[in-house]
Amino acid sequence: MASKRNGFDLQTCVRPNILKLQPYRCARDDYKDNGTNILLDANENAYGPPGNISNGEGKVIDVTGVDLHGLNRYPDPHQRDLKQLLCNLRNTHTHTSSNLTPDNLFVGVGSDEAIDALQRCFCAPSRDKILICPPTYGMYTVSACVNDLGVISVPLDPHDFSLRPSAINAQLSANPTIKLVFICSPGNPTGRLIQKSAIETVLRHPTWSGIVALDEAYVDFAAEGASLAEWVLEWPNLVVMQTLSKAFGLAGIRLGAAFASVEVARLLNNFKAPYNVSDPTSQIASAALGREGLVSMRENRGKILEQRERLATELVKIPGVGRLLGGLDSNFLLVEMLDGPRDQGGRPSNQTALRVYESLAEQHQVVVRFRGKEPGCLGCLRITVGTESEVNKLLERIAMVLAGIFDGSVKVNGVAEEVRKESQANGVVA
Repeated sequence: MASKRNGFDLQTCVRPNILKLQPYRCARDDYKDNGTNILLDANENAYGPPGNISNGEGKVIDVTGVDLHGLNRYPDPHQRDLKQLLCNLRNTHTHTSSNLTPDNLFVGVGSDEAIDALQRCFCAPSRDKILICPPTYGMYTVSACVNDLGVISVPLDPHDFSLRPSAINAQLSANPTIKLVFICSPGNPTGRLIQKSAIETVLRHPTWSGIVALDEAYVDFAAEGASLAEWVLEWPNLVVMQTLSKAFGLAGIRLGAAFASVEVARLLNNFKAPYNVSDPTSQIASAALGREGLVSMRENRGKILEQRERLATELVKIPGVGRLLGGLDSNFLLVEMLDGPRDQGGRPSNQTALRVYESLAEQHQVVVRFRGKEPGCLGCLRITVGTESEVNKLLERIAMVLAGIFDGSVKVNGVAEEVRKESQANGVVA
C-alpha cells in the first residue's frame, strides 16, 4: 500500500537513543529449543520446576497448568500473600534480627522489570549514570540505553573476579551523577559470590547519595545464608533483586522481586503497572514458595550441586580445557578453552572457544555460551550445570570436539570470520 503524504518521519519521531539501540539478543537467538538440543546456555534449571505442589488450600497445582477460574478478572495488584512467602524465605536472621514484611517488596516480570524500575526511579535521562562491574549481566546496560543513561564501568579484579570497592568509591566521589551501582552476586558469568565486606564498603561511602542494587539471581546455589535480602533493613541505600527463574526452575513464569527499605519499595510500587504479575504466575510462584515447593526445590538444587562438583572435576581433565575461572557459587561454570593441550603449552584461545561453541551446537546438539570477549574471560565458555545424563553427554562431546580441533578434523575459522562470529556470539545478554 502506498504511503500517505503527511509530515510523519519515523527517524525524527523516535527518541535518538532508541534509534541507536542494537537489537536485543537472548540465548535462544542462536540455537532454538527444538526438543533435541541439550540447552546448557541460559543458566536455567535443568531439573525443571517443583513437582505437584499444594497451593495451601488443599488443591494440588501441577505446574503444567493452573486454576483457570477467575481469569476474567484482573489479578491482585499488590500480591501481599506472595510477598509474605518471599519474606518467609529470606527472613533467616543471618544478617539482621529484624524481619522483612510485604512492605519491603516489589514484585514484577523477572528481575529485568526491577532493573528497569530502579533506573526510571532514580536516574534522570540524558543526565544521570549507572555503574557496572564487568564481566556482568548485560541487561543493566541494555536498560540504561533504553532509559538514555550513561554507563560507567569498574571491572572486577581480573585475577579472581572480586569486587574493587575502592575503585568504585573513587568513581562515586568523582561523579555525583552516578545514581545506581549494579553488583551481581554470584556473578554472571563469573559464578563467584561477592564478599559482604566489599559491598559494605560501597554502602558506607560518606558522600555519595545513590542506590546499590545487588542482583542475587543465583544466590540459592551459594552457601546457606549467602543472601543479603534481609540486610535492606539495615541499609536504606541497598536493594536486593531475586528471581524464581534459577533455583526454582520457573523461568517461564517470569517472576522477580526486589527487596528494599519500605520507602524505596513504596516508590517502586507507586509507578509500576497496576497488574504487572498475572494470576497464573502468582498461583505457581506461591505454590513453589510453600512448604512442599521448597522441599522439591532443595532436592533439585542438591542434584545440581552434585553435578556441579562432578563437572568441575571432570572438565579440567580433558586435553584442551584450561582453568575454571570465577567461583563455584552458581549453577554454571566459566571455563577456558586452549589452543592446545595444557601439558603442551596450550593457552586460552577465543578461536578455539568459538569453534567448540559452534561445533557442540551444530554437530552435537549441545548448546553452551561463548563469553570470550568479556573482560578477563579470554577463551571462555559459560556452561550451565545440567542433569547427570546431560553432563555425561557434554563431557563426552566436548572432548571429541577438542580432539578434532587439535588433529585438524574440525576446522577453525579465519581471522576475519572469527572476529565477526565472536562479536555475534558474545552479544547475547542472558
